[in-house]
Amino acid sequence: MTPLISVNRLSKRFPGVRALHEVQFDVLPGEVHALMGENGAGKSTLMKILAGVYKRDSGDMLVNGQPVEFTSPREAQALGIGIIHQELQLMNHLTVAQNIFIGREPRKLMGLLLDEDTLNAAARDILTRMHVNLDPRTIVGTLTVASQQMVEIAKALSFDSRVLIMDEPTSALNDAEIAELFRIIRQLKERGVGVVYISHKMDELEQISDRVTVLRDGEYVATVDTKTTSVETIIGMMVGRTLTDLTSFLGGAHQGEVALEVKHLNAGPLVRDVSFTLRKGEILGFAGLMGAGRTEVARAVFGADPVGSGKIIVKGVKASIKKPSDAVKRGIGYLSEDRKRFGLATGMDVESNIVMSNLGKFLGAGMFLRRAKIRKTASHFIKLLAIRTPSPTQPVRLLSGGNQQKIVIAKWLERDCDVLFFDEPTRGIDVGAKSEIYKLLRSLAEQGKAIVMISSELPEILRMSDRIVVMCEGRITGELSSAEATQERIMQLATKRESLKAA
Repeated sequence: MTPLISVNRLSKRFPGVRALHEVQFDVLPGEVHALMGENGAGKSTLMKILAGVYKRDSGDMLVNGQPVEFTSPREAQALGIGIIHQELQLMNHLTVAQNIFIGREPRKLMGLLLDEDTLNAAARDILTRMHVNLDPRTIVGTLTVASQQMVEIAKALSFDSRVLIMDEPTSALNDAEIAELFRIIRQLKERGVGVVYISHKMDELEQISDRVTVLRDGEYVATVDTKTTSVETIIGMMVGRTLTDLTSFLGGAHQGEVALEVKHLNAGPLVRDVSFTLRKGEILGFAGLMGAGRTEVARAVFGADPVGSGKIIVKGVKASIKKPSDAVKRGIGYLSEDRKRFGLATGMDVESNIVMSNLGKFLGAGMFLRRAKIRKTASHFIKLLAIRTPSPTQPVRLLSGGNQQKIVIAKWLERDCDVLFFDEPTRGIDVGAKSEIYKLLRSLAEQGKAIVMISSELPEILRMSDRIVVMCEGRITGELSSAEATQERIMQLATKRESLKAA
């Protein structure tokens, strides 16, 4: 069977970085081929070459058996190759339909005006086939991250691609949405479409992939059949080492005095009469389905969203937090689930991002930046968090998603906050980096930091939390100790709607 697309001995370098070295990879008609590797292994670089975003330095690339040389994504799309990026590539001020068909909008009156009716009808047809209940006329910026991800998928499907590249497509989706995505993927397989699937969630790969190719440090390791290869074998190929048993990070931190107390907090439709306490030295997990209000609670406490009513008490003193700078002054840090939009200045370098939350500390006489001190501080956190970067002056946008996430963590560690909200801290991060971040969170708790960890991955919540607060539709529906928490009990509370409570 002729592969839809294949590469052989493909290499790519960036200044100071060997991203890929003589890599091989192919996709067959009607298969889901998973691409695995730690952050920085070269997965995204390979996919961007296949999609025409980057040009390869050397090696062969074939589409349907014919040599090709893409100079732009448009050329790749013309040959049936579509990509769904891990980081959302949408225009927030445009509608769902306008984003799906941007640059290809139907027109009327001799091409002078957009044909909005035809545009919306075409978008509605794709969304209906996906079983996604979205109004094509909705402004994308008003949607949740999960709904925006569905728009990205619809946009890729609108090109009628023969090869569809999905880079972490489920990172912002709940279980029901993931099941729907898998239904769409199986539908594409039946039509002979080849899917390249990048994910760090091993259970997903077992469910949906046919073959797995592993990259490590920019080099090809192996291609194996999913059904005949164990998860442990794949992880071993990815990291080249045996990972510490992650269950060893569970609990055990000394819990001290109350660091943060929230009483009867109300903020918009998704924060309704929320009360909880957070102690020094503990990790408080926040669980719930997408849209339960967990992120909204964190944003309200941090001052990113307005509070309607309620009290926020920091170290026993009532705090008036109207904006994020108020929260930071009181020792509260927030790592957003959308790092690119809210956590990083991607056009700036690594060292500037690490120190930006505490810039006054690095000002000398005459208000000049003390570059040597900035470099020393940045180098410390690069080493501490194992951030893979050629140098502290590397632009953040050139780093992998996992390394970008570590930079956001470094930013708040440099600020030395006492209370830290981690919103989906391992989203889009590989198993090796997850292990490092779990160790880091537990280490911070042991140092007396008070941590709230919001996560959609129940095994992660169960593994890391000393206590677990569960939310549903803006309300806290229960609290569990680490000893009594199970996936089943969390899911019962996560689906405990107010109407059911009253029944």
